[in-house]
Amino acid sequence: QVQLVESGGGLVQAGGSLRLSCAASGRTFSNYAMGWFRQAPGKEREFVAAISRSGSSTYYADSVKGRFTISRGTAANPVYLQMNSLKPEDTAVYYCASARGAVVTSLGGQYDYWGQGTQVTVSS
Repeated sequence: QVQLVESGGGLVQAGGSLRLSCAASGRTFSNYAMGWFRQAPGKEREFVAAISRSGSSTYYADSVKGRFTISRGTAANPVYLQMNSLKPEDTAVYYCASARGAVVTSLGGQYDYWGQGTQVTVSS
């Protein structure tokens, strides 16, 4: 059974940092691209960042570029999201996801496994 479990969320003041982790099992996640998405209350889910299977390619939403960094990890924790200079508008539930293929993509439909999310709240 494939499982993704996010952790590392919490409450932080504006300008602070958090590092999200994604514990994974049931699949060889090193064979697939990984991504992070988020959903704020009353809004649709949106793409945040993605990383290729090899880790050599990354892609970011404009809203987080220069502040967030996605990286690959171990088999048990295949992807991380370092979030710096956090803003109140970053408040959302953050989800890690495993893509259907090896290349980066911002399209949610190209991801076939999702975690249940971790709450990130940034206070002003």
